[in-house]
Amino acid sequence: MDREFDAYVDARARVLRRTAYLLCGDWHRAEDLVQTALTKLYAAWPRIHRDGSVDAYARKVLVRAAIDESRRPWRRETAVAALPEVGGAGDTTSDAAADLDVRAALARLPAGQRAVVVLRYWEDLSVAETARLLGNTEGTVKSQSAKGLAALRELLGRTHLEEQL
Repeated sequence: MDREFDAYVDARARVLRRTAYLLCGDWHRAEDLVQTALTKLYAAWPRIHRDGSVDAYARKVLVRAAIDESRRPWRRETAVAALPEVGGAGDTTSDAAADLDVRAALARLPAGQRAVVVLRYWEDLSVAETARLLGNTEGTVKSQSAKGLAALRELLGRTHLEEQL
């Protein structure tokens, strides 16, 4: 059992960490979220591994942990003028400025919209899979997706316009 779990963690930890980062916007919190998800995954490993739904379970735990963390009062952050250090091990994006814009815009979305946008467009899950994972209806996923994308378009458009002025 431990060898199979270790192999899964070795293969998927980087993807889980990137998804967690997109959900919370902070590499340190992303590491904490991944550890929480892996701890819960390990406890349920025999059942989940046998069912063949390991990735779905890991994503579900990750998203729920991110939403739970965002609801805690001490996690409410205040806006700052300068962004903190961005990036981390394995960050190989080529267009850092655009990356910062998208990450900053994602951080401004409500947790539910951010979860839907990340799962639908980063993890490339279908509406049905996202709804099942979040425990929402497909209609909720569609509306949260539309609202999240509209907010991202507005935030990113505004950022690029300010740079041109």
